[in-house]
Parts: sequence; structure tokens; C-alpha cells
Amino acid sequence: MRAYILGIDIGTGSTKAVAVNFEGKPIGESQFYYPISNPKPGYQEQNPFQILEAFKNCITSIINKIGESPIAISFSCAMHTLIPVDKDCWPLAEMMTWADYRSESIAERIRTGNEGELLYRACGTPIHAMSPLCKIIWLRENIHDLFVNTYKFISIKEFIWHYLFNEFEVDYSIASSSGLFNILDLNWDTKACELAGITSNQLSNLVKTTYLRDKIVHKALNELNLNPNTKFVIGASDGCCANLGSDTILAGTAALTIGTSGAVRITGKKPIYNFNSMTFNYLLNNQTYVSGGAINNGGIVFKWLVNTFTNENTKTGEDAYNSALNQIKNIAVGSDDLVFLPYLYGERAPIWDTKSCGVFFNIKPSHTSAHFLRAGLEGICYALFDVLTTIETSSAPIKQLNISGGFINSPIWVQILADITGKRLSIVQTEDASAIGAIYLAMEALDISIPKNENLESIEPDMNNHQQYNQAFKLFKLLYTNLKDTMHLINR
Repeated sequence: MRAYILGIDIGTGSTKAVAVNFEGKPIGESQFYYPISNPKPGYQEQNPFQILEAFKNCITSIINKIGESPIAISFSCAMHTLIPVDKDCWPLAEMMTWADYRSESIAERIRTGNEGELLYRACGTPIHAMSPLCKIIWLRENIHDLFVNTYKFISIKEFIWHYLFNEFEVDYSIASSSGLFNILDLNWDTKACELAGITSNQLSNLVKTTYLRDKIVHKALNELNLNPNTKFVIGASDGCCANLGSDTILAGTAALTIGTSGAVRITGKKPIYNFNSMTFNYLLNNQTYVSGGAINNGGIVFKWLVNTFTNENTKTGEDAYNSALNQIKNIAVGSDDLVFLPYLYGERAPIWDTKSCGVFFNIKPSHTSAHFLRAGLEGICYALFDVLTTIETSSAPIKQLNISGGFINSPIWVQILADITGKRLSIVQTEDASAIGAIYLAMEALDISIPKNENLESIEPDMNNHQQYNQAFKLFKLLYTNLKDTMHLINR
């Protein structure tokens, strides 16, 4: 018998499953993708049933590959999703993703109002259009019939959990990213619910991230071809799971992830508050906070760069990316003074500006497509360094970054990040850190020893390059400050 635990990471663009044995060794993985729709400017929606189907396919694919059911299945999930459902958990509208910005005026109204900072300190979630709190208020003010007829306001994880158990339940971690949960009292926040115009009865029952269930409903058991003894652990949000999966628990370390978007996160026993930069504070468990900031523009910008500045029409996917990365090897640090603001999709931390936009500055005749590619990667890394310096200002110095995400497969991108931040980078988990973190929560729930990471690969910064990048970073910061009003003007 090949005993293993399955960690499932429900992301924005895909759902990925990673199977790990009790020694911590990956023995299989599967991944299924689904589309995103943008029916109007500022809208970003997905069909919950397509995500549910990907979830099912991940499980059945792994079982078919390995030949037997997992001992347990645990969840990591993207934050800030919202689905209004009826009493049978049937969606009354498409799911809003974290990147849905239709409620940005509501977020600004709350953020600049008298209750803004108090609400942020109670709930830990940045007051931004991504927040389910703002999304619910938007539904109340713009689609009132839908709002009135909604039985529960839930996330995509709750939707899948209901499919399995016919229950409305949510873990502390996903709840703490809603803007409706009090991260100190560990309960739905009365004032936030009043602001949204709902009661706590319209939200799911709260449980710990190690909450364990079995005996899924008969339909799901048959569709997933599972052993009826398989356990389920509700798990946490993707960011919190990534900190656990990348072994970022000790002081002086931070997790840095670049996927479609990106984030920098630290772990501690207390929230880290910074209202101006709106550092987030989400729960890994009822005693541990994951604090930090997320950016919108990570791998999704690199994909745009490759599509725009290369002639790789005959190549797709990984081949096109590798070819683009090879082009920048001979471009000097700083891209010969070409600077890129990577805000193609607006930005979250630390500027929180949905009206910001992408900018290439100081374009010269000597700049080639390879310069634009390198400046693009440097711009993404500057944005993450901006978040990192904000976190350090509000907490304590960080000596090491534990990194994860698809970018770790590119040595040049990793070295650029090390040189810009001036930090030692450690590749803690080459598999999906969020799925691994979910597995560790399952191991804790099942009283199985969590394996230690061994033989870590470290990357040291070139401090001469770091000094050059520090000067360019000052220009990066000044450039946004000087262009902010112009960005807002053209956005209108």
C-alpha cells in the first residue's frame, strides 16, 4: 500500500494536486486549468462549476496514476473569492475573483471614512476592491434583488466543501481574508457585517484550519472514486499554506512567491499593522498570523513581456519562456537605465492603486527587445522589494527569503531577485508550496510527524549589483510618485 496525502491548491487559473508520502516525498501531481472572463471593465468572473470539475479531475487523475486513494485530502485556496448562493448552494451569479475591481469606489469610501482604520485593525484585510466585504456592498447597492435572495455569501473553497459534505463551513484562514472576520476575537465581526448589510447567519460556520471530516456524501464518493475511509482536512488560504509549505515560520525569514501574481509574507504571533500600506494579516491557525503584502503583477506580466517583445510564434509555453530568458543574459544590470513600472493590472501592496498602469521610462535607440525583457523582470522584482521594505519597516529585519513559484526554474530571474533585495534566497520547496502547506496541516490533524526540509539550495546576492539596483529602485519609487496623478487622469 502506498500511503500518501493529497494537497490540493485551488488557484485562480488552475487547480493543482500534489501527492506526498509520509516521508515528505512527492509521488505524483496533476493540474487542470479553467478560463477567466472579463464581461465588463473591472469585472473578473469564473464559473464555480468549472473549478469544481477541475477539482474532481485532479483527484481522479492522481488516483488513476498511483492506483489507490489517499489517506487524506487537504486544501489550499485562493483568497477573496465571492459566490452568492441559495440554500442548496446553487450559485445565483458567477464567482467574483480577487481581481474583480468593480467595487473600488466602495473600498475608497470605506478606507477614507471614519471607520476605515478601525475596520482594518479588527479584520486584518486591506480595504480594497478585492475584499468580499466590498463585493457584498456592491451587490447590495447595484443588484439588490440578487443581494436579497442570497442565502449565503461564500468562497470557492466553501462551494467545493459543500459539494463534499452538504455543509456550509469555512476555515479561519479563508475567513480572515474576507474583511468580515475579527482576527482577534476569531468570530464574524459585528460591525463589518452591519456595514455589509448582512448577518453572520448569511456566512458559513467557522472552523480551525486543521478541522477534520470524513464520510463525504454518496454522490461525491462515487464521482471521485475514493475509498470511503479517506479523511478531509479543510486547510487554509494559499498564502498561509505557502508560508507553512516553504518552512517560513522562524523570525528573520520571509516567504516570497511569484505565480500569476506575487507576495511577500512573514509569520508571527501578532498582527503587523500598517494602515498606509495596508499590510495584510491572515490566520494560519488560531495562534499564528501570516502578515505581508501581495502584488497583482507577477508571472502574468512576464507572459505579456514574452508575447510582446519576442518573435516566438513557433514556440509555446515553457520553450518560449526559456528562449526569452536566454535573451537577457548579456544585458547589463539595470537594463542600461531602462525602468519599468509593472502595474499592467493596477496594483495592490504597497501602493493600493487600481488606476496605476504599466510604464517603460527612459527608452533610448540603443534599447533592444532583450532590454525590455530584462527591465520587465527587474520591475516585477522592484515591486516585490517595495513590499519587502514596507514589511521590514513595520516589523524586524529579514535576512532570508524562502522562495517558491514557477520563477524558481529560471536561475537568471532568481539571481536578479537576490541582487535587487540584497537577501539570501533559499529554494525550500520546488513543488507547489501552497499544496505542500495544506499537506502539512493534514499531517498535524492526523498526528503525523511533519518532515524536515533538507539540502536546501541557497542563492547569495551580488552586493555590487545590489548597490546599483538600490539607486535604480529610488528612481522606480519616484517615477510612480511623479506619474500617479497622470495615471489617474488618463484612467478617467
